[in-house]
Amino acid sequence: MTVTDVKTGPKRRYAWLAANEDSEDFSLRYAANSFRRWSPFAVASTALGGIAYLADFAIGASIVMLHGFQSAALAIGIAAVVIFLTGIPIATACARYGVDMDLLTRGAGFGYFGSTLTSLIYASFTVIFFSLEGSIMAQAFQLAFGLPLALGYLLTTLIVLPFVLFGMRALARMQVWTQPIWLLGLVLPFVVVLVVHPERFGQFTSFGGGLSLTGVGLGAGVALSLIGQIGEQADYLRFMPAKTEANRRAWWAAVIAAGPGWVVLGALKQLGGAFLAFCALGAIGQSAVLEPIAPYVEAVRPALGAVTLPLAALFVVVSQIKINTTNAYSGSLSFANFFSRVLHRHPGRAWYVLVNCGIALALMEFGAFAFLNNILGFYSNVAIAWIGAVVADLVICKPLGWSPPYVEFKRAYLYAVNPVGFGSMVLASVVSVVAYFGAFGEVAAAWSPFIALLVAMIAVPVTARLTGGKYYLARPNLVSGPDSEATDLTAALECQVCDDPYELPDIVDCVHHGGAVCSLCCTLETQCGQACQRTGPVLVQLKSP
Repeated sequence: MTVTDVKTGPKRRYAWLAANEDSEDFSLRYAANSFRRWSPFAVASTALGGIAYLADFAIGASIVMLHGFQSAALAIGIAAVVIFLTGIPIATACARYGVDMDLLTRGAGFGYFGSTLTSLIYASFTVIFFSLEGSIMAQAFQLAFGLPLALGYLLTTLIVLPFVLFGMRALARMQVWTQPIWLLGLVLPFVVVLVVHPERFGQFTSFGGGLSLTGVGLGAGVALSLIGQIGEQADYLRFMPAKTEANRRAWWAAVIAAGPGWVVLGALKQLGGAFLAFCALGAIGQSAVLEPIAPYVEAVRPALGAVTLPLAALFVVVSQIKINTTNAYSGSLSFANFFSRVLHRHPGRAWYVLVNCGIALALMEFGAFAFLNNILGFYSNVAIAWIGAVVADLVICKPLGWSPPYVEFKRAYLYAVNPVGFGSMVLASVVSVVAYFGAFGEVAAAWSPFIALLVAMIAVPVTARLTGGKYYLARPNLVSGPDSEATDLTAALECQVCDDPYELPDIVDCVHHGGAVCSLCCTLETQCGQACQRTGPVLVQLKSP
């Protein structure tokens, strides 16, 4: 053996948590085909398990109490249609390309560094809803067991950690095992009311007077804050198996059901939560009906009697564990994506679980639940600008050939900032937030999230056309892109930096290291100075492991 044949070991060694795929779940990476072992049904079941949250009950109750049934029902319906339609292309792209919401955003018009802002927007979504769901669980602990809220907040945070730290495998099992309990608990109060007080259903439709244009807009704005939920669905859908002729129908059914389909049940839960709040209004007062546990207890008490409180608490705890594991899991991916690009370091997804949960705990302790409508109403303006920009690229620019026909997420091939998506999102956010604070009148303030969506959907294709799409790709992907000669994208190459094998979609041809480099090593590289983009398209020698 010559000296040049001696293997000196990898140039980079990842920390144990980052290197352990049992917990890491390909965070920051393309989800390899070899890892996608689950059936379409299993992936869909896991993804849908994450929508067990009871914040829908609180959101629906708050909208109806403020604006009445007619305005609230129309608002919730409009928001659901928007969320469903925008969710279809996002869910399909994430399932097809094996990428999460952050990686999709990079390649859908935002650029490599431009998507860091959206990582924080998405991370804030998971933190806000973790705190809201945790508050609901703490309220259940207080009502059923007398536990002080401050301790309840801490308990609700700690209880999800064992599931989230172990990734998709643990989450999939937990979601499947708890599904029957959750479904039974969900339908029980409505069955009880139907039997004991069937007249309440008719009375509910007359609550709060007639339609109000401002009320519909404000209510829809609050409901639209949930548009970011498609990101959490996508974090699971990236593990969908490859679509084939054999599984085509099952694949599409799973993607639609677990992607945009979540909002169908979500909208029904909002109306259901509002109905339970209406039924309990005379017994517990308007402030208490906004806390889902109290109306739930009032509804099931005639059937459960003395065991009402503990069984109601069990339902709430199961529901909130199912959703907050998803919030913490998705939040860890978003924070990991953000900090890996800013700091060029990645200690492992598990550390960012703690970051996500810690921030959410602080929000709970500061009483975020009391400001539910204000938080969600403002947040929806920014979130829908982001989602609208991504959707516009997927449904307008790509079919028209104004952007690459596939999703490119790797640093080596992307400009730092693409003005098409990033610029359009900033423009739409600014215009809608200005409208939200009343600059264009009361009606425009109420409908400001829709202004954000409209501006984003128009600005993206216009900007793509004006720039000729030249800011999407800094150089061609000659490893796995359309210009490559690759016939089997599941083939693996060994990374020249960490010495681990990765499938072609996760590989870049690196001039600096003189061979194949995985996407994460490319992300963390600090010495290359983007040499590959300065020298133009260069295909270096790529070797199989």
